[in-house]
Amino acid sequence: MYEPNVVGDWHEYDEHAGLRVRVHRLEAAEPPRGRDDAAEGLTYFRVRVTVENRGDRHLGIHLEDGQFDVRIGPDGEAAFIDWRNSQFIEGFDVYPLRRATALLYAAGPEASLGQVDLQIQLRVEEEWTGRRLWTGGLGLQEGSAGGHAAAPRDGLAHQVSNFLRQQAEEGTA
Repeated sequence: MYEPNVVGDWHEYDEHAGLRVRVHRLEAAEPPRGRDDAAEGLTYFRVRVTVENRGDRHLGIHLEDGQFDVRIGPDGEAAFIDWRNSQFIEGFDVYPLRRATALLYAAGPEASLGQVDLQIQLRVEEEWTGRRLWTGGLGLQEGSAGGHAAAPRDGLAHQVSNFLRQQAEEGTA
């Protein structure tokens, strides 16, 4: 069974020894160059995607606009992706023990941001990797002194974490 990653998890690619990707820092944030008019009435968030090379040779990495798919809410509706404010990895050689990070700005209705799914298909050395999914949420509805709260205890990310923990315990028993 294919299991999604939780935001913050690293995913290692079997087909490229030492290469791993992490989706992290899913947080509410306004874009640096101003809001897109198409995002009127929506709540912005950003997510960082880091590619790390722990292998012994450099790899040419592409992580551009057509390689992200962001879905929000329980029905998996498409989020608005602000391509103008986002920063991609376009043909960068990631050398051993080095990283490259993409920054994606997206927006959606605040009520739907408790569940955010981000699917990525990385291109390495002109070859496509398999699509991988990360899931998380913002928890904006609860509010906090810091401006945004952690995901609720019964949220999707928490459920996925519990499932993976149970699978690991069953595998060692």
